[in-house]
Amino acid sequence: MRDTAERPGTVPWVAMYHSVGDRTCDPYRITVTPERLERQLLWLRARGLRGVSVAELLAARARGADHGLVGLTFDDGYADFVTDALPLLRRHACTATLYVLPGRLGGDNTWDSPGPRKPLLTADGIRRAAAEGMEIGSHGLTHVDLTAADDLTLKAETVESRAALADLLGRDVDGFCYPYGRVDARVVAAVRAAGYRHACAIDPGPLTGPLALPRVHIGERDTAVRLLLKRRLHRLRRRPVVGV
Repeated sequence: MRDTAERPGTVPWVAMYHSVGDRTCDPYRITVTPERLERQLLWLRARGLRGVSVAELLAARARGADHGLVGLTFDDGYADFVTDALPLLRRHACTATLYVLPGRLGGDNTWDSPGPRKPLLTADGIRRAAAEGMEIGSHGLTHVDLTAADDLTLKAETVESRAALADLLGRDVDGFCYPYGRVDARVVAAVRAAGYRHACAIDPGPLTGPLALPRVHIGERDTAVRLLLKRRLHRLRRRPVVGV
């Protein structure tokens, strides 16, 4: 069964993942197993859908050619993206946007304390993901709540993280992702001033737009039925996205 075409001004479906790997200890439900991710990608493909990066989704949407495309995003830049997610994305002809933290290269997710430590990608890992066709976006420098940050920190987390990634990749970085999904008008203005062209949140409410795209959390419990319900509810509950 294939989805019907979406009308202009509706909400693009953007899925939010984090880690892909072992779920032995997963108190924040940020991890899906490779087996579950593959079943979810198979579900998309069976419905005539294909996962793409946010940049590709928005570019296609601007041309009126986004039918059948779903945005895939992976937050935090976990090292398991390269080892466990990337092979599955390649197998199913999908791309994704990987949001990374250039201030924590090769570190771990200290912001999730208490909780299991998960290694983050090194610079080489990020370059490998980019070489495989993945979009690299900024998640800030160090994963802080930008709505609670002072002006200097906000500028560093947006401007300096973009510059660091541009230097690492040798190309401009257009995408940003708000840590914890938290966003307000001041933070959106800072992201715009830093030069980003699109940014992802979770539920930005009235701020919804190209710099505050809503997303749907996808986890280990999301079977085919739950995915179908989440896709339908996303269209009903989210504000239309205009300007792309």
